[in-house]
Amino acid sequence: MATAQVWAYVGRDSTGKTVKGKLDALSETAVVSRLGALGISPVSIKETGEGTGLNREFSIPGFTKGVGLKDLAIMSRQMATMIGSGLSLLRTLNILAEQTESKPLAKILTQVRDDVETGISISAAFGKHSREFPPIMINMVRAGETGGFLDRALESIAANFEKEVKLRGTIKSAMTYPVIVLIMSLASVMIMLIFIVPIFEDMFKGLGSGLPIPTMILVNLSHSMVFVGPVLVVVIVAFSIWWNKNKHTDRVRKAVDPVKLKLPVFGSLLKKIAVARFSRNFANMIGAGVPILQALKIVGETSGNWVIENALAEVADSVRQGQSISAPLLAQPVFPQMVTQMIAVGEDAGSLETMLNKIADFYDQEVESSTEQLTAAIEPLMIAFLGVIIGGMVIALYMPIFSIASAIK
Repeated sequence: MATAQVWAYVGRDSTGKTVKGKLDALSETAVVSRLGALGISPVSIKETGEGTGLNREFSIPGFTKGVGLKDLAIMSRQMATMIGSGLSLLRTLNILAEQTESKPLAKILTQVRDDVETGISISAAFGKHSREFPPIMINMVRAGETGGFLDRALESIAANFEKEVKLRGTIKSAMTYPVIVLIMSLASVMIMLIFIVPIFEDMFKGLGSGLPIPTMILVNLSHSMVFVGPVLVVVIVAFSIWWNKNKHTDRVRKAVDPVKLKLPVFGSLLKKIAVARFSRNFANMIGAGVPILQALKIVGETSGNWVIENALAEVADSVRQGQSISAPLLAQPVFPQMVTQMIAVGEDAGSLETMLNKIADFYDQEVESSTEQLTAAIEPLMIAFLGVIIGGMVIALYMPIFSIASAIK
């Protein structure tokens, strides 16, 4: 099968202005055809190849940045604006591929543009890249494409992703401080055990007396770090590799996700995050005209928690048998009673989308408030934790000196 090559072109647009750029195509004829669709008259076209030497793009496995949710939000917003302004789909995709700052997304949009150019629908072209484009995006684009409101569907997608990015940012900002303090604590302990404790141990050998129990524990830990340290590093690396490969499997999610929701402090926060995500995604799917059963399945998959996904699968089974949405939701303990009651009111009043948006907004505010309170509570606790660990080690090291000083008196 022939592979696309990179072609550099110089041409003139409809105003006579000279434009330059590069396109991926199988042949020069295909480049001419694509430029004509973009309203550009070619002056010269040259094949540049895929790049060699220092011009060749390369990536390091495991370190290549993928397509982020923020990139998709920006792309969706720009795409909605351009389509709403009357630009053709091909020209919109070409502009997006050239101006996006994300190289992986630019490559994917180029492939999507090529597929659309051959007559494939935009939703089907997105569906070929399901790892980069979430199911909710593909289905809402399909609904907008079928119903003739693609620009409004893309605006809903952009708003949804923007709120999701904000939600993730709130969570990250709340977790950054405790994670940094924990890493500093572990690093300080390791440094003291490996470098500081041996110095004190040599000094204690000349004292000619037994060491206190806390000091002996530190000395023994320092000796064991020669063997435990490398093993610990290997275990952490191996677990990280295993976790990255298996964290999305059903077996791991069934075991881990229920535990997450039952954690003492973080369980309530994680439940609020899951409910906010469910409400927002469900509202957008309904607003885009996606069928209820299909929407429930997709919302469950994008909820981020196996408990929510399993609960929504049971709700979908009940709806398929003719029940309302709120009735089976009442039987699912993971959903607060306020959520099910508001959904019931929305169903009765014919304003389910509006009610779901209100639920999502409420829980977004709850998550933000909870993270602020959590951060305020964690800061002094982490400082106290760090002080106890480091202070305890320092006291244990100086206890023999204190004992000798008291004996001399």
